[in-house]
Amino acid sequence: MRIVVTGTKGQLAQSLLACETADISLIAVGRVSMDFEKLQTIAPALASTQPDVIVNAAAYTAVDQAEAEEARAFRINATAAGAVAAAARKLNVPIIHLSTDYVFDGRADKPYRETDATAPLNAYGRSKLAGEKTVATANPDHVILRTSWIYSPFGQNFLKTMLRLGETRDEINVVADQYGCPTAAADIAGAIVAIASMLRAKPDDARLRGTFHLAGSGDTTWAGFAQTVFEEAARRGRKRVNVVPITAAEYPTAAARPDNSRLNCDKLSEVYGLRLPDWRSSAHACVAQLMSGA
Repeated sequence: MRIVVTGTKGQLAQSLLACETADISLIAVGRVSMDFEKLQTIAPALASTQPDVIVNAAAYTAVDQAEAEEARAFRINATAAGAVAAAARKLNVPIIHLSTDYVFDGRADKPYRETDATAPLNAYGRSKLAGEKTVATANPDHVILRTSWIYSPFGQNFLKTMLRLGETRDEINVVADQYGCPTAAADIAGAIVAIASMLRAKPDDARLRGTFHLAGSGDTTWAGFAQTVFEEAARRGRKRVNVVPITAAEYPTAAARPDNSRLNCDKLSEVYGLRLPDWRSSAHACVAQLMSGA
């Protein structure tokens, strides 16, 4: 099976490339041959790879910067995403598209289901919701995966930032009134490979298509996430760092964030038989990998 992923440097693209086996070929397509701001480059670049499944992992992800660059965020996250889906349809292959918990406003008092009303609070969330719609319209053979709080040994993310700050600080203020499901990119990548295999094996199974939530099991706050990271780092020899809980109001950002980003992933479990590991175990594994230099 040939899985083609858009983007080469993102957390998910790099995690997917690590899933390659003798039976599964992963091909990453980046800006050298395909530029999301030059739509005419998308279809030819994807066609040349002869994919069995296309994973659209490339995206504009600068949440705060998107407030000043909303038009650009929409070009990449919505217009270009639709072009990728259209190219997949022309090639008669399914598309797996990554979306976000930020399509919700966070006012619910329970984890969000796929059928709950969307109401993004920021430009990034609006662009990703628009992308869901353009992908679904362009290619009926789609799986849209909403995930949250992604971290990995690659790129920039919350877990790596905490480890870096912990090297020089004894105390760090972290928001404690926003809840979500930390999700390892490696776990997402493994699930995507399993989903791609089932899509290819059952091309006419409508239950396998549509929108699904995919996130680490369990939930916490940003402060709880940070505390877990520092505890694991200390267990491996780092100095202890104290997490000081603060409110989101005490840490203002350009883009508003939802207070509740928790995702209910029961549908994915029921349809695909997939459920990601507890977020703590995956966070421990990522800290271990980073500290070992692997």
